[in-house]
Amino acid sequence: MEHRAEARIDIAAIAANISHLKTVSGVDLLAVVKADAYGHGLIEVGLAAQKSGADWLGVALLEEAIALRTHGVRIPILAWLVPPGSDFRAAHSHDIDIAVSSIAAFNEISALKSHARIHVEVDTGMTRGGFLDEWQEFLNLDFSKVDVVGLFSHFARADEPDEKQNADQLNRFTMMVADLAAVGINPPIKHLSNSAATLKNPNATFNLVRTGIAMYGLSPDIKTLGDSKSLGLKPAMQLRAKLHLVKRVPAGSKVGYGATAVTSEQTYLGVVAMGYADGIPRIVQGAGVFFDGKRAPIIGRVSMDQFVVDLGASTTALAGDWTIVFGDGSQGEYTADDWGAASLSINYEIVTRIGPRVPRIYAPHLY
Repeated sequence: MEHRAEARIDIAAIAANISHLKTVSGVDLLAVVKADAYGHGLIEVGLAAQKSGADWLGVALLEEAIALRTHGVRIPILAWLVPPGSDFRAAHSHDIDIAVSSIAAFNEISALKSHARIHVEVDTGMTRGGFLDEWQEFLNLDFSKVDVVGLFSHFARADEPDEKQNADQLNRFTMMVADLAAVGINPPIKHLSNSAATLKNPNATFNLVRTGIAMYGLSPDIKTLGDSKSLGLKPAMQLRAKLHLVKRVPAGSKVGYGATAVTSEQTYLGVVAMGYADGIPRIVQGAGVFFDGKRAPIIGRVSMDQFVVDLGASTTALAGDWTIVFGDGSQGEYTADDWGAASLSINYEIVTRIGPRVPRIYAPHLY
């Protein structure tokens, strides 16, 4: 059965991005595949990353990690959003490393019969996850019943390389490494760099980098770091959708809910078979689709299952034709960066919000 919309995932692009990021960093790489691999497909991308040379996989949730294990992933996996009360026994039985950022979670893990592998998360200035006020108390705990294999933190402004906070966080991280060493804990793995730091801050590399958005070929911030091409990355997702309907309408036609748009001249409108239930932002203005070498902008409000584009007075489009919603931009099509800007958001949100009604199609090459 042919689909009305699909996200086409270029596995070769993901492999190339992993290779590039490993070359840039010069250390082991953790491929971040949380949130269904940023919308690209958890299992397929996890297995592809393993095959392509990733040394670790990283996820937010324990259930994501278990799914990877049960589908054939054998390289180390770290899950970092596993609160107290989680099934730590299941994590241990599936050989999953767990991030610990509270004494409550540490105590539960320490109570397991077998030594669990943990990565201590510390707050170096983002003021989100990680030990902060409990740090000194944590240093005085009994570490004999766990295996502390990692220490990590997360940058708040790595996509702004010149910001002083980056240096402050790096210094704080180094101090917390020393704090642990002072109580006899020397984790072999230390990781601080996200995608932006991997690309722009070699001083923060340590011996493992965590690459999320860059692994999928997208820039962490197009304004401050440059676009994918300038960073040596290849976008891995192309989103395309069919025209459900094409029809000629006169000038002055009111389009969509609230009649927020009116055609200025006679034109052809196309009804695209995707909507906000599929992850198309309802707020979007200034993006659209690409057909027959031309961009066709959205007109009117995005609906739950469909949106309307202005194809122009001379289009050859017919109902059933495929359009490209976004791709790598090489043909002139909109990119995930374009859609992010048009939605007052970022490319991360555009790719991760593509819903389950849109099948993922995997190919060795797309571009």
